[in-house]
Amino acid sequence: MNWNRLVRQSHRWLSIAFTVTVVIATVAALAVEEPAVWVFLLPPLPLALLLLTGLYLFVLPYVARRRGARRIARES
Repeated sequence: MNWNRLVRQSHRWLSIAFTVTVVIATVAALAVEEPAVWVFLLPPLPLALLLLTGLYLFVLPYVARRRGARRIARES
């Protein structure tokens, strides 16, 4: 399987998981007078994974452009 495709799919599913996690945490926090600590610790994990995959996807075009420039320089 292609790494780029795997990272893109992971990023998409992580965004869905993060959204659902935040909604659940918000509803749980609003339903209880004194919310539990786990409610606040739940969203950062998917958010950290989203950050990593998002940074990878952000840098990907720049790396591809640089590789293309190197390839053209070698052929000249």
